[in-house]
Amino acid sequence: MFKQKLLFLFLITLISQFVFAQQTVTGIVKDANDVAILGATVLIKGTNLKAVTDVNGEFTIQGTTTLPFTLSVSSVGFRTKEVQVQQASGNKFNIVLLADDFQLSEVAVTARRRTERVQNVPIPISVVGGARVENAGAFNVNRLKELVPAVQLYSSNPRNTTLNIRGLGSTFGLTNDGIDPGVGFYVDGVYFARPAATTLDFIDVERIEVLRGPQGTLFGKNTTAGAFNITTRKPSFTPEVNFEASYGNFGYVQAKSSVTGPLTKNLAARVSFSGTQRDGVLYNVATDQNVNDLNNLGFRGQLLYAPSNNVNILFAGDVSRQRPNGYAQVVAGVVPTQRAAYRQFEQIIADLGYNLPSRNPFDRKIDHDTPWRSDNDLGGVSLNADIKIGSGTLTSTTAWRYWNWNPSNDRDFTGLPVLSLSQAPSKHQQWSQEIRYAGDLSSRLSGVFGVYAIGQRLKTDPYHTEESGAAQWRFSQNSTSDLWATPGLLDGYGIRTYSKLTSFSGAVFGQLDWSITDQMHLLPGLRFNYDDKKVDFNRQTYGGLQTDDPALLAIKRAVYTDQVFNANTDNTNLSGQLTLAYKPNDRINSYATFSTNYKPVGLNLGGLPTNNGEPMLELAKIKPEYVTHYEIGIKTTPLDNATLNFSVYNTDIKDFQTQVQTAEVGVNRGYLANAEKVRVRGAELDGNVFIGNVFSLYGALSYTDGKYISFKNAPVPLEETGGESAFKDISGGKLPGISKWAGSLGGQVDIPGKFLTLGGSYFFAIDSYFRSSFSSSPSPSQYLNVDGYLLLNARLGFQASQSVSFFIWSRNLLDKDYFEQLLPAAGNAGHYAAVLGDPRTFGATIRYSFGRTVR
Repeated sequence: MFKQKLLFLFLITLISQFVFAQQTVTGIVKDANDVAILGATVLIKGTNLKAVTDVNGEFTIQGTTTLPFTLSVSSVGFRTKEVQVQQASGNKFNIVLLADDFQLSEVAVTARRRTERVQNVPIPISVVGGARVENAGAFNVNRLKELVPAVQLYSSNPRNTTLNIRGLGSTFGLTNDGIDPGVGFYVDGVYFARPAATTLDFIDVERIEVLRGPQGTLFGKNTTAGAFNITTRKPSFTPEVNFEASYGNFGYVQAKSSVTGPLTKNLAARVSFSGTQRDGVLYNVATDQNVNDLNNLGFRGQLLYAPSNNVNILFAGDVSRQRPNGYAQVVAGVVPTQRAAYRQFEQIIADLGYNLPSRNPFDRKIDHDTPWRSDNDLGGVSLNADIKIGSGTLTSTTAWRYWNWNPSNDRDFTGLPVLSLSQAPSKHQQWSQEIRYAGDLSSRLSGVFGVYAIGQRLKTDPYHTEESGAAQWRFSQNSTSDLWATPGLLDGYGIRTYSKLTSFSGAVFGQLDWSITDQMHLLPGLRFNYDDKKVDFNRQTYGGLQTDDPALLAIKRAVYTDQVFNANTDNTNLSGQLTLAYKPNDRINSYATFSTNYKPVGLNLGGLPTNNGEPMLELAKIKPEYVTHYEIGIKTTPLDNATLNFSVYNTDIKDFQTQVQTAEVGVNRGYLANAEKVRVRGAELDGNVFIGNVFSLYGALSYTDGKYISFKNAPVPLEETGGESAFKDISGGKLPGISKWAGSLGGQVDIPGKFLTLGGSYFFAIDSYFRSSFSSSPSPSQYLNVDGYLLLNARLGFQASQSVSFFIWSRNLLDKDYFEQLLPAAGNAGHYAAVLGDPRTFGATIRYSFGRTVR
């Protein structure tokens, strides 16, 4: 009997070693032209076992798993392919991936801090590969929005940039530094706190993931509307050189390059560069100069230390700078206000003997007398460590970043000396630390758990300046008293603002994924946040006519006043989300989500409105924003060569933080206020289809309905300035910046062929983007509405499998005249300006790549 038991145990051990043996899977990944693909991800589904192909397209995976299993093979620019493995030993798999420049749904993503197909992620997410970004000419977020219709970006200069998803995120219009963005902007896991980062050129991007809806249980920084998760190309132990050059009209020149390779056995480096220049598209008749040009430079360096397969340590540093002669706005129209006739814009300029250089904004002519300057510098360093522990990965991300801003603006948008100076030089520094663990806790439970901290300091450098010119008295005049015309009374009269904002945010967050059955998953998540903010604000008047006359002093105080205040706030919040996902088969993945979120207390840093000459100190702080969000969605793969996804959502916000315009010149960039309740609801549809290896088609459509449910004490719109009340109940009105309908549609035809001795394919591609009209005023206005528009982009060329590719391209092919944003001039005299969309541009691009497949 003992011998029989011993034999039985031996057989069981032998069988278990066979079934659960250390499997070795090897193979090679190529494209349809039999060219090796470097950097493809090969993942054993249901596990954390994966490998990345080398320069020869080869991969090896070693690990313990049961047969049979499935390999999921993905690479940016190619369609994901799954391979069933019945026997690993002795087989070398030859896997062919089909090209896909329009990839929006099949690539592997890390939105949930693990590698998985985006169709398997129960989150509304759009993914754009680096090749797609480059081919479409989307070298910054403003152009990327044409590929992802749920994204809105408005920028009158880098500081005054609004990045929204589904119409929510940041205040529309001019920026107030005292509130947090609602859309997170991450590059390689590092949060970029300043919205100016979204105007910089992308540098060596691998992919961009756009997550829609509140994000607080997966990411370090809490965001109420979504997140941009940008992944750059990493150092490689295989030498690789890439270079790209583009030339176009308006003197457009863009160059990009990257070099990577090993320094030692365990150390690899990557250096990347991007530079963009273009002549101005507006003409200043006063200075005989073209303005609103592009002048951008960016550098990124990385060192990867990989002492073993279980440890990766990445050190990265980047520097970006912009030196444009811009961002000037052109007068787009004049609104009759409810002020007296002598206070209307047309009467004012007639009295001053002035005429606009053109009444047609699309003549693209200005005559501004104050130079436009938008010196924008960002950079930083980060250290990221990924350590495999058990069935998961421990990640630590440490970062320090800076932002330096040195602007000059003409806020009256005319050639008159009304506001002779409008400058807000600032310096910002931030540090952040995130520690996160993501992995399997058991066969049916996995999760992400982390702690996060960020500290920020923003200060004036050394002060912000608003200064009146000789014509200011006529624009600010609020009575018929002759004293307003006192020589020199307001000429040179201004304010200098010294301010400092310090903030700290800390959080503990986590999310579980419980596989109730193989088809049904429950995903609960929680986040505890602590926020502390402190602001010191000191505004001092200077200049103008020196007088002791009380009547003259009263006139000066009607334009600018001294303001001093200090504000401190700290608050905590517990928020979370609950998602139920049901995947009946490999072709359908459905989900329903309920989540809560919040945006911390805001502090006004643009100055406070006054009441009887005294600042309204009760507006120094505004309430935090509380979000309740519901969403259901379905992701489908109806055919092997097609995907179709649909989602509907409803977002309710209590104490919505909004930026409001005021007629007071001294309230720079408006001030912050709370709308009692806001609601945004909508639906989104996206999909793609591939016909053979020749034709690709993609499309996305979004419907968004955003309104103020309750905002009873909002400032009046521009045309009602000067009426009986300075405030208005705009409950039921439209939220600004939201088009009810927006969409994109594109396609590409690829025909295999040769150019000289190069193998590859000829291609022709078209991208289109449209949006319906939208309000461009925080308080709905009958005048400040932007008409809907349609943009068409195209490219034609040859894409080689290796070495060289080239194509010609055109953006805004139909030369559509359109506004990106409308905004009132300071003081609400009645005229308003526009940020114009670019006219038709065209050019050619050539690429050279050594050491990897061109995609």
